[in-house]
Amino acid sequence: MTMTATTEATTSTTPPTTATTPAGGAAAGPALSGLPEVPCPRELSTVDARQLTRVFFERLRSLEEGTREYQYVRSTLIEMNISLVNFAARPFRDRPGGPENEDIVQVGIIGLIKAIDRYDPERNTQFTTLAVPYITGEIKRHFRDATWAVRVPRRLQEQRLLLARATEELTSETDHAPTPAELAAHLGLSEDEVRQGLVAANAYSTQSLDAPQTEASGSGTPAGGQPARSLAETVGDLDPALEAVEDRQALAPLLAGLDERSTRILELRFGQEMTQAEIGEEVGLSQMHVSRLLARTLETLREEMLHD
Repeated sequence: MTMTATTEATTSTTPPTTATTPAGGAAAGPALSGLPEVPCPRELSTVDARQLTRVFFERLRSLEEGTREYQYVRSTLIEMNISLVNFAARPFRDRPGGPENEDIVQVGIIGLIKAIDRYDPERNTQFTTLAVPYITGEIKRHFRDATWAVRVPRRLQEQRLLLARATEELTSETDHAPTPAELAAHLGLSEDEVRQGLVAANAYSTQSLDAPQTEASGSGTPAGGQPARSLAETVGDLDPALEAVEDRQALAPLLAGLDERSTRILELRFGQEMTQAEIGEEVGLSQMHVSRLLARTLETLREEMLHD
């Protein structure tokens, strides 16, 4: 994710209370008259940033959205409050399977921008009170939507966290891994809901079938110097039904070449699982005659199959 939320101000190093120079080097107009200069917005102290944020928000309200002056004031507000993003992103850094720290900050800046666009100074609320939940929410949303290897419903994503905490608590209390029934009782859920959550948790991180399997020693090369086999080479087996599929495909044209009586007898015997006596009553033949017809038909089909 790439996002540019910075605007460089070409100003002097001493910040007098005069108009700043908007991005692009254009001369400051009357719309920015009296606005303090902020040469390095990101380097402001917390106290200065809080005070200047209030001043810049007051000026932002008086500017027409879309103008260069409006964009400059808005971009400066973003730069001055990057420290809020760093603060809110701190608990999310170095999470297993999470994005890089820089990516987390970039996501948090999106939340900061949303907070700036929605903040109303007239409500007498500190900007940080609104900004931090926006930033945190945006980061959480990113973790929810972008870090799962397989997308699962939001309800199950949130349930994974509940189950992880409950498992840790119950394990410390009982000295054994909790059962689905124990988790359900602890969380007030049904056992089916718990099982769904446990299954969905497996989708958080996945492993490639081509990834080499490490040995217990931690080495990727087993004893003997042979390279480790991939997961695809260690799972699965021949499907016994595959041979039956091939047989059916080969048998279909042979069945189509049988006479009507033989086809009917085969259908009754193997399709409807009728006895030879019941088949005889159905087609008007003796049980012995049906037996001979079945044996002769099956032998013919077997020879033709083997011959092909």
